[in-house]
Formats: sequence, C-alpha cells, structure tokens
Amino acid sequence: MRILLILLTALTLTACKSATKSAPPPPLDENLWLEEVQGEKPLAWVKERNTETQSAIEQLPNYKANEQEIKEIVLAKDRLPAITLAGRYVYNFWQDDVHVRGIWRRTSLEQYKKARPKWEIVLDVDKLAKREKENWVYKGANCLPPAFEQCLILLSRGGKDASTMREFDTIKKAFVNDGFQLAEAKSRSTWVDENTLLVSTDFGPDSLTTSGYPRLVKIWKRGSPLSAATPLLEGRKEDVSTWVSTIFTPMGN
Repeated sequence: MRILLILLTALTLTACKSATKSAPPPPLDENLWLEEVQGEKPLAWVKERNTETQSAIEQLPNYKANEQEIKEIVLAKDRLPAITLAGRYVYNFWQDDVHVRGIWRRTSLEQYKKARPKWEIVLDVDKLAKREKENWVYKGANCLPPAFEQCLILLSRGGKDASTMREFDTIKKAFVNDGFQLAEAKSRSTWVDENTLLVSTDFGPDSLTTSGYPRLVKIWKRGSPLSAATPLLEGRKEDVSTWVSTIFTPMGN
C-alpha cells in the first residue's frame, strides 16, 4: 500500500509538471503602452481619437441645431444662479456671452431674493487670463470658515484635470502675495486653520499612484516650503488617489 501511494504521488507530480510545461504563455497586452498616462505617444493617440470623435459628432444631421439649443439654455440670462452660502455673502460663478471664462461674484442673501440682485465681482477670470496670457478655466474655491475671507482658488489651463492653486483674499479681491501656492498638478488641498493646509499633490518621485494622482497627504505650514511639509497619510501606488477634506462646525453665520 505504501509503495502504491508513493507511485501515485510520483505520477501526479509528473502529470502536473507536464501540464505546466505544455501550457501556453499568457498573451501580451498590446495596449500596455497606454498606461504611460503622460507619455508623448499615448497623448498623441488620445488627441487623434478626440479629433476623430469631434469630426464624427459634427457630421450628425442635428448637430448644429442641438448646439444652438444648448447654448441658449446654458447662456440664458434668466437662469437661476446657483449659490454657495459663505458667511455674510452668497457666492456664484457665472458665465454668459460676455463673461466667457466666467466671473466669481457675490451678493447678500437679501439681494439674492430680489428679481434683479446687485452682484459684486470678486474675480474676473476673463480679465485674469488676458492679463496673465493663460488659458485659465475656473475650477472652484475652497474658503476658510467662519469668515470665508481666505480662499484657495483652483485654475486649470484649458480645463484639464491638473490645476494650479493660489491663495486669494476675498476682502481685497486679489491673490495673496507669498500666500499658499501649488504648481500645476492633480492636487487637492484644504484648510486646517488660517496658517495650515492639508495637501495631496505631486511631491516629486514616487509620490503619485499608477493613475497619475497623489498618493501622499502632508501638513503644510504657512511660510515653509512645500518640501518641508509633514507626512500625514500614505496610500498605495495601486490606489487611484488619496484625497483630503475637512469639515468645520459651525460653518459661520
């Protein structure tokens, strides 16, 4: 019986080895080169596909009519301005045929309830783009409660995923000299207090995921370089991204 078991085991191992040797290698992924998300060749390929798609869409028989109808809806003068309540003001980002890139504006809640509110422009993105000779697209603002006077403004070149970040003073209606700033990256930042941020951005080699997003979160103090920020959280390279956010309570008036 013992000799038979040894013989069966030997035969099984031999069969497994034979099956392993005869198994064909896995097929190569012909599209693996597209994983280099910022590579010159993949970006050129994407640009070609975008051009093909745009051309195909523009050739549809109802394209022009749909485009005109969408423009009339999006740029309608009587559309309801969506607002964010921030302290003493309500803020709105507005685009129309005059303000193509848009204006970030504010008014009081009492004014907003009127048929024709009086708006105060806080940031004119069209004028900023012209002055700085950049194709700026407004990506949002993160303001510190309860005063909401210090804000982090996100601006993207051409509307792409990566954005720049600059500190903005809503009282002076101007960017803060020597304030918090981040170069163009797929960043996320948020306030801890008036002199401290939580930041996830491109900190250099090995700081991004394979998807090209930040995987590190650090604490950044005012007046110190980004390189001196203190590590707080680290994601894996295989993760999509590691984001940051804060919740303040109460949120002001």
